[in-house]
Amino acid sequence: MKKALMYFGLGTVISFLINYFFYSSENIVLDLYYALAFGIAWGIAYYLDTPNFTLPQKLGISFAVMGVLVLIGTLLFSLELAIPSILKFSTVFVAYYLIASFRGSKSLRNQ
Repeated sequence: MKKALMYFGLGTVISFLINYFFYSSENIVLDLYYALAFGIAWGIAYYLDTPNFTLPQKLGISFAVMGVLVLIGTLLFSLELAIPSILKFSTVFVAYYLIASFRGSKSLRNQ
């Protein structure tokens, strides 16, 4: 759990800094929201990367998190601004498991 929180924190900070300094949307709250979506994706992907979770459970949890992101984004901003957060989340989530698929253990964790 500690490493999942570390992935969340690092993913959020790195994504926020990249968005803030290179893209500058001029809406710091929106930049933070997108950074949180990115960080949550890394944290959840790492957390679920165990044999304790079946593939349907991993997919169900990831879809539930995407639903929460859309709900929060729609309440804070609008649906049009909330959609990119789930695109970031799903891209990171899929990238994590794609990278893991190249390992013999099919996991990025040291097991």
